[in-house]
Amino acid sequence: MFEQLGLIGCGLMGGSFALAMKRAGLVKRIVGYSKSPSTTERARQMGVIDVEAPSALLAVSGADVVLLAVPVAATEATLKAIRHLVTHKMLIMDVGSTKRDVVDAARRVLRDHAPSFVACHPVAGKELSGVDHADADLYHGKQLIVTPTERTDPEKLRRAVQLWEALGSHVQQMTPEAHDAAFAAVSHMPHLIAFALMQSITSQPHGKEFLSLGGPGFRDFTRIAASDAKMWRDILLANKQELLEQCHAFRRSLQAMELMIETGNGDGLEDVIDKASRTRANWRMGPARK
Repeated sequence: MFEQLGLIGCGLMGGSFALAMKRAGLVKRIVGYSKSPSTTERARQMGVIDVEAPSALLAVSGADVVLLAVPVAATEATLKAIRHLVTHKMLIMDVGSTKRDVVDAARRVLRDHAPSFVACHPVAGKELSGVDHADADLYHGKQLIVTPTERTDPEKLRRAVQLWEALGSHVQQMTPEAHDAAFAAVSHMPHLIAFALMQSITSQPHGKEFLSLGGPGFRDFTRIAASDAKMWRDILLANKQELLEQCHAFRRSLQAMELMIETGNGDGLEDVIDKASRTRANWRMGPARK
């Protein structure tokens, strides 16, 4: 049980975390702050938070657990805003989709208090953003990646893991570097491809007509292209190095298939498709199985 949660960012991710903690009986009081006062007010009206804070700094005053649910590009500025009231007793976490930049920011800004920071990435979300879509079940049954470093306080890490497990998440531990490499491949790259595909179709003279003919396959493949633009701009830029490596790997595969089509290499094309089909058929979402 935590006495007080300091929630910075009362949108979908932060709001869902707050609702889940309340439902699980893990916190007595939630003080929230968002950059938009209307968001903070709406969160209080919905019962997501108990008290509105006028600043990020005051949101953490008296808290024993703090969650940063802000865009990854805003992490360092947010940490600077709260550092004067951070104590060794606090557990501080984030929910960003990139981790190396977040961990580096915490090390630079929090300094002696950096061991209290446990970088987290819940593999969960919706295309719809905002506190109105907050859901206490958002994290239940989903993967939660923690990326501690050699400086992370083992007790803070233990408490973070226990908290997320109490919310129903399946916790997995990785280094920040391994996390960013993996999610460049299975999350950031798919989003980039979906965005690029929509752009390539709509930029054609008959693009609107083509879109009108899209069926279930097109709908499912492009679902993530409806994601929040600012959030994904920040994620793609924050993980630039790993993402560009995935771009190069994808381009090699695409060019190889283009050549097979151009030269009429049906056998080679079928082999590639068959391998992809079997791999996808055997794939199951969740932690890697040994």
